[in-house]
Amino acid sequence: MLFNSFVFLVFACLFFLGWFLLRGKQKLRWIFLIAASLFFYGWWDWRYIFLLLYTGFIDFSAGIAMERYPSRKRLLLALSIFGNVGSLAIFKYLGFATVSANFMLRTLGVEHQLPVYNLLLPVGISFYTFESLSYTIDVYKDRVKPTHDILHFFSFLALFPHLVAGPIIRPYDLLPQIAANKRPTEQQKWDGLSLIARGFFKKMVIADNLAAIVNSAFSAAVPQYSAPFWWVIVTMFAFQIYCDFSGYTDIARGLAKWIGYEFPLNFNHPYIADSIRDFWSRWHISLSTWFRDYVYIPLGGSKKGNLRSHVNMWITMVVSGLWHGAAWHFVIWGALHAFYLTLERITLWPKRVSGIFAGRLVGSVILITMVWVAWVFFRATTAGQAAHIVSIMFSPRALDWSPVVQMDRMPMLAMCVAALRESYLWLRLDGVQIWQNRYVRAFEPVMISLVFVASIFWRGPGAAFIYFQF
Repeated sequence: MLFNSFVFLVFACLFFLGWFLLRGKQKLRWIFLIAASLFFYGWWDWRYIFLLLYTGFIDFSAGIAMERYPSRKRLLLALSIFGNVGSLAIFKYLGFATVSANFMLRTLGVEHQLPVYNLLLPVGISFYTFESLSYTIDVYKDRVKPTHDILHFFSFLALFPHLVAGPIIRPYDLLPQIAANKRPTEQQKWDGLSLIARGFFKKMVIADNLAAIVNSAFSAAVPQYSAPFWWVIVTMFAFQIYCDFSGYTDIARGLAKWIGYEFPLNFNHPYIADSIRDFWSRWHISLSTWFRDYVYIPLGGSKKGNLRSHVNMWITMVVSGLWHGAAWHFVIWGALHAFYLTLERITLWPKRVSGIFAGRLVGSVILITMVWVAWVFFRATTAGQAAHIVSIMFSPRALDWSPVVQMDRMPMLAMCVAALRESYLWLRLDGVQIWQNRYVRAFEPVMISLVFVASIFWRGPGAAFIYFQF
């Protein structure tokens, strides 16, 4: 079920009506929340509800067993990891693994080929698998006590706002909120409305208006031989994926506030970062911190010398790329960011150029260029297509501006609106003090209304959120 659909509007109205009517009836509320969340998830394909329940029951049981049998915690953790990663591997990576294995067999001259199974990828499996897995890991490390209330656990795991595309919520962040059962404050309700309005604008006005032209460019049989064209297209994609994903997160955080919960910030204007490391502290924060805490640090982090820290970082980034998709161009995307981080650690180039405004500007141009090149590999359908597009982007012979001039106005306008907002923040004109002025805040209801109106009348062609496929 898509947030940007009429069906979800009906679902949300019925859910919040039921949530309000059941206030004071705690157990019924959790049952209602879980049932509504499973209905929300099952709207796409009801059969995959059982996969979600399977994942949850494994980790709920593992958490209780770890408390009851502490001497077997390591074995129980291994079983939990096997159950979670095993289901993820079957549905997401089995086809990729067999295709890659067959390629290697052909390269070695082996005629026998393995059968290829391309299973339908369940929506959100990467997100709820990581959430459930973080629960058992945190119980194993004594970061959180296991819950004995199965309704609390499935309210944490299946909560519909973050179920299919995050943010990835840690158990120690959400389980205490569920147990507390607090009612949303008036401030939470208002902040939630503001976040939802912002999220729909990002998704429907910015991302959806950019999606058609980006999809058309990357689906062309022969890529347009124009460097300016591809720089504009990649810039459009950069803002499309940012507004699409951060828009989803804003809506999810807003809905959670209406229920009475607080979700952590997941995006913090990554394109105004001053280094690749800073970029990853601002982009998809819940995922980047998940990989830091559950992959990079367990591998040894930076405690075993410089060389080992680089190796650990490369492993983490490549795995992160593979998490995004079972294809080599995603692996290359992760490896590119690992290379950028290695280069940054060795040369310390961001610090060397950030002393004055001109240096900061040059540093931002370099950073954006690096991130944009990596986005080509993320968005392309194959690694070969990505490499060809990058070669065009840097070709001195491909300076034809006519494809750019012929572009539709609405996508160009959407790109400019997003770029101007980020440029405004890059110039450190945050405007927080302005928004805290009581006279300015008096106009906030009007501005929220205008944002909703814009989302209706200037929306692009409706599309699923990009991260649903991950």
